Amino acid sequence: MRIALFSDIHANLPALESFFTEVATRNIDAMYCLGDLVGYNIWPNEVIDEIRKRGIPTIAGNYDWGIGRASDDCGCAYKTDEEKAMGKISISYTNEIIKEEQRNYLRTLPAHIRLEYQLNEEKFNVLLVHGSPRKVNEYLFEDRDEKSMLRIMEQANADIMCFGHTHQPYHRVLNSGTEEAAHFRHAINIGSIGKPKDKDPRGGYVILTISPQTALNDKKSVQVEFIRFEYDIEKAAKAVEESPLPNAYADMLRKG
Repeated sequence: MRIALFSDIHANLPALESFFTEVATRNIDAMYCLGDLVGYNIWPNEVIDEIRKRGIPTIAGNYDWGIGRASDDCGCAYKTDEEKAMGKISISYTNEIIKEEQRNYLRTLPAHIRLEYQLNEEKFNVLLVHGSPRKVNEYLFEDRDEKSMLRIMEQANADIMCFGHTHQPYHRVLNSGTEEAAHFRHAINIGSIGKPKDKDPRGGYVILTISPQTALNDKKSVQVEFIRFEYDIEKAAKAVEESPLPNAYADMLRKG
């Protein structure tokens, strides 16, 4: 089973279109979107329409949650007054241009998607969230304390937990068992399609492969492939510059 996972499009239609072209070459069995379809660019309606047209199972990101409820709060943890001011412009602009049908779609997106596999006479649970199982806008960075990450996954009964929100991809394998009876759990941040923050401006997503040999005590039996792809960054950046959005968002697209 080859599963494509993508997240954090943030109204970047050129990136999403290039993703669909790229992933079509990958022999995928299933596809899931982990949220944040809107915000920071000019195509929220078009992005939503592309996702809906393909019937892709999708969960709500923090930005989707806010726009779905016509809120002026996207749940983003901005650190500076400048970031907060820019964020206000972004959510106000998105609320202004979003259409009611698309807003209603965002409002009814589920919070999580859980997949349960029966492999090797044991259950194997995959949990898809946006931020964390506890909170849609909780940041799970790669340097999260191991005990904290394990506790989150154990409480959520997740053997594989896939998430976005930070826009920084990584894969951590953690053992919640013992050396003699290992129980490996996989924490996978799938990165961002439309607004990467790891100094690589290309769009990014993950292919997760689960095989008949996948087992809780074999950490190598789960395969995680991080894919990067080119898209028309200038088109997306210039769209920002020609809109009421802050030009800083265009620079972020160019620099990743």
